[in-house]
Amino acid sequence: MNRVILMGRLTRDPEIRYSQGERSTAVARYSLAVNRTFKRDGDPDADFINCVAWQKSAEFVANYFHKGKQMALEGRLQVRSYDGNDGQRRWVTEVVAEQIE
Repeated sequence: MNRVILMGRLTRDPEIRYSQGERSTAVARYSLAVNRTFKRDGDPDADFINCVAWQKSAEFVANYFHKGKQMALEGRLQVRSYDGNDGQRRWVTEVVAEQIE
């Protein structure tokens, strides 16, 4: 089972884009700062997690959320790869949001 539940604050305004073509699809990318419950001296207070939302969820995020606003989401963890401009393979880990509050 691949299930992720997060609650945190947006670190920047969501970036929304639309795919090309006859049936364009909305995609919003943003990151959440999620506070850690346990902290050792010198460790960071939060984790910064990249998130992506698609279609109606992407438009909802773009319209109602902005930097600093708190968000709760449920989704799945996804790892993908792509080739950068320099020809090197890059790996990205992100949460695909399915339910957002």
